[in-house]
Amino acid sequence: MDDDEDLDPREAARLKRRDHEAEAERRELLRPGMGKVFKQITDTWEREATRPPKAEPKHKNPRD
Repeated sequence: MDDDEDLDPREAARLKRRDHEAEAERRELLRPGMGKVFKQITDTWEREATRPPKAEPKHKNPRD
């Protein structure tokens, strides 16, 4: 926001905290090791997409 001089000091501080928190979330994804986690997640998506759907059981268990 370019109108910082028009804002109440409390509102400017709130916006600064909000921006800092949003930036912290983005930085969290860049931590060492997070690339490996992302790769594991995308590999799982790929496996799930290529796996044939599970067949429905012909007879349901009456106890369920």
